[in-house]
Amino acid sequence: MAVNRTEQLNDEARGLDLQPPHRIAALLAKAQEEAATVVAPSSGNIADAADLVADALERGGRLAYAAAGSSGLMALSDALELPGTFGIPREQIVVLFAGGVESLTNLTGAPEDVAEHGVRDVVAAKLEFGDCLVAISASGSTPYAVSALGAAKERGLKTIAIANNPGAPILEEADIGILLETPPEIIAGSTRMGAGTAQKIALNLLSTLAAIRLGHVHDGYMVNLHADNAKLRARAAHIVSAITNCGEKRAHACLEQAGGSVKPAVLLAAGAADIDAAQKLLDGNGQKLRPALVELEGNLGSH
Repeated sequence: MAVNRTEQLNDEARGLDLQPPHRIAALLAKAQEEAATVVAPSSGNIADAADLVADALERGGRLAYAAAGSSGLMALSDALELPGTFGIPREQIVVLFAGGVESLTNLTGAPEDVAEHGVRDVVAAKLEFGDCLVAISASGSTPYAVSALGAAKERGLKTIAIANNPGAPILEEADIGILLETPPEIIAGSTRMGAGTAQKIALNLLSTLAAIRLGHVHDGYMVNLHADNAKLRARAAHIVSAITNCGEKRAHACLEQAGGSVKPAVLLAAGAADIDAAQKLLDGNGQKLRPALVELEGNLGSH
């Protein structure tokens, strides 16, 4: 039976343990760089997958991730940052992690082999038609991830698969498959390295593209961030100031009036009469700031 690419020995790793530390570090760094290059060829599929995610979230559905081990950690990292960065409600984000919460402090391999748990967790999360599931597996054959994706399809979810081995069945099973064809690892089979790096980059692209589609990014600014600490409050004020060319003092005042929400604060700083008027503009434009600003400018120009 052919050995999966993720399990093969990298030719540059032969005699690795005999090399001086600086040489080993250079090889590891080079492998990380090579892993990063495999994402761009899949950018079209990533963009299509982002549309599935955005469609689900826009209609009030949920985005679920299903994975085990290192792939699960990549998924968790992406999922946890979406509410703070893009203001996506936490209740719309679901993480199915093989082994559950206990695996976050004691990561073992056994849970990923229990296919029934993938099905069980999809059912327990009450995922249904209108939701979207992303299954991540470096090998493309992890029983937990494969079974979770299969259960999601049976329940009518849109499905996305991310894998690092060409020909992985999970890529064909999903509505959209994203192949990240990373080279064999410097430490054979240690997919927390190259494969994990490529997965994290792909997930960054996937969720960011979805957020842009949803109108949570304006000129490179995260206009739907949740400002819950001093750094983010300062960032929010800077965003309002930069977009409307107003002073920091006015930006802070508009943010306070908007309850810390950047989009209505921008509209207030741009001339909206009050918070109700700002919110009405956003509601009428699908919560997208740019068309709301255009409408506001048209309204102000007509007076």
